[in-house]
Amino acid sequence: MKRLAIAGMALTLALSGCASTGADDPKAEASASASAAAGFLSAYGMAGQDAVGIIDTLDRLTEEQRPTAFTASIEPDRLVLADAAGKVALPLPQDKSYVAIAPYVSQTHDCFYHSLTTCQGEMANTPVEVTIVDDATGKTLVKESTRTFDNGFVGFWLPRDVDGTVTISAGDRSGSTTFTTQPDGATCITDLQLS
Repeated sequence: MKRLAIAGMALTLALSGCASTGADDPKAEASASASAAAGFLSAYGMAGQDAVGIIDTLDRLTEEQRPTAFTASIEPDRLVLADAAGKVALPLPQDKSYVAIAPYVSQTHDCFYHSLTTCQGEMANTPVEVTIVDDATGKTLVKESTRTFDNGFVGFWLPRDVDGTVTISAGDRSGSTTFTTQPDGATCITDLQLS
């Protein structure tokens, strides 16, 4: 009986060792991941694009142009694309984070990771003045006149590991809020109320 149990354990260990060889190989995982990402991008007409290009394109689509077959969510270090078949992740630049900001007057929504396909802010296609400052250095990272996208957001590529303040004004209303591009930071800022 004891011999049978030991033989069973040895067989289990041998089989699990064979099964895990490819799964634990970082090169095999990276190759499979790259292949899955390439297949996903090709299926949705985005072949050859990187995370930066996809984000910049999707965030600027009109509401009617937004894809419904997949979702796209921005995390601090990657873009996650998902459909009914699965999900893939594309890395963001090592030195940049994307922060999407939806100023509002009376209506907002809770958000942490910006969804390029579903997030909708109150102030679509509105002229705004935006100033973004690094609180540690006092350096102005952004100072520009722009217009919110059709989804009510403005988006900016900012340096990583920054704690800062964003101020937005539209007409005679303005407001400010803090943000961070630290690894645990939100990529979707929806608490900037204009008054």
